[in-house]
Amino acid sequence: MTAPANEVAGIAASADSGLAALMSKLGRDAVAAERILARTDTATRNRALAASAADLRTSAGVILAANQRDLEAARAKGLSAALLDRLLLDDERIAAMAAGAEAIAALPDPVGIVSAQWQRPNGLIIQRVRVPLGVIGIIYESRPNVTCDAGALCLKSGNAAILRGGSESTQSNRAIHKSLVRGLLAAGLPAACIQLVPTTDRAAVGFMLANMTDYLDVVVPRGGKSLVARVQQEARVPVIGHLEGICHVYVDRDADLAMARAIVVNAKMRRTGICGAAETLLIDRGCVATHLAPIVRDLLEAGCEVRGDDSVQAVDSRVKPATDEDWRTEYLDAIIAVRIVDDLDAAIAHIEKHGSAHTESIVTANNARAAQFLQRVDSAIVLHNASTQFADGGEFGMGAEIGISTDRFHARGPVGVEQLTSYKYVVQGSGQVRP
Repeated sequence: MTAPANEVAGIAASADSGLAALMSKLGRDAVAAERILARTDTATRNRALAASAADLRTSAGVILAANQRDLEAARAKGLSAALLDRLLLDDERIAAMAAGAEAIAALPDPVGIVSAQWQRPNGLIIQRVRVPLGVIGIIYESRPNVTCDAGALCLKSGNAAILRGGSESTQSNRAIHKSLVRGLLAAGLPAACIQLVPTTDRAAVGFMLANMTDYLDVVVPRGGKSLVARVQQEARVPVIGHLEGICHVYVDRDADLAMARAIVVNAKMRRTGICGAAETLLIDRGCVATHLAPIVRDLLEAGCEVRGDDSVQAVDSRVKPATDEDWRTEYLDAIIAVRIVDDLDAAIAHIEKHGSAHTESIVTANNARAAQFLQRVDSAIVLHNASTQFADGGEFGMGAEIGISTDRFHARGPVGVEQLTSYKYVVQGSGQVRP
């Protein structure tokens, strides 16, 4: 028998009330923990990170078992190979998480750093001092290593964190989070410094975005285009993030062929599901005769589907025709769009029209053209003679990153410890009053 409408409404209201109570408690606890963190010295936070790293290593078997349960459920749902790769943990990836936490602990503490100081004619001494952002909400999908990276970065920078991982990585996230909590407790810090939203209810994301302005100071989304777009549209607190990573490699006419071949294959195929993977390859018409066929062949033989314009299709029958949509698509898969461009200006024009301001690379031995590319391309990360897969906080020496920001306000590029701080002005006087 169908339940009466008022009964169904009552059940829904009760569920909403329960979620609101849960999320509000997370928020209150995070604010209280952040106030304690604000008084905590660097050594204590570093001890917590070191203890968390040690616990990750000793708990590797438990974490892998949890990850296996997530993988089995994901395969049953038919997730793609790229998404399964994002979800996968192994001994090497757990070791990398632990090493990342230790690397973050070894970084200079940005909190309390005086970035500028000056004295006014009236004798006032003014300092610009680095301070934590406060309570940071991180909403992410698939990759369970984000649980460790985000928690560790927030802790090092003196911020409390509320983490909301994807439902596909629930078991893995919980196992990793337990290691972080044990590290906090070992250092005498509140467990609420790093909290994991304990429900997979999708309404929790909406509540974080619209109803936690009293608790959250900033939200960082890390995931697919739909997630990031939703966060940017619905959030009532500031957002740090990027919508998509349509990254380009431009092979200039003066590129060393062997170098170009290695960089292009690595940029596309090392890990196809990350935001720094190359999605479009642009080749200078001046080197088509020597460079195009070998590079296309390398990609095809590496298992990459190549979609190209007429000139690219002419060099190999396996190349599929590219459409206008291909130039603005983030595949996150073993697919790349290839176009011939007349020169550097044409390459930059293509990037300006179709890119997402994430990461672009030029391969060339011509330093003058490289300098033009690096100066004129307005993306968060620009590289010369290097793979776009270096778009990563760990590779930048930041230990890890919460994500790559394409914003022009506050943080741009890899969001690491320093980017999770703001500043305040501290003014020292000796009795001055303003006339």
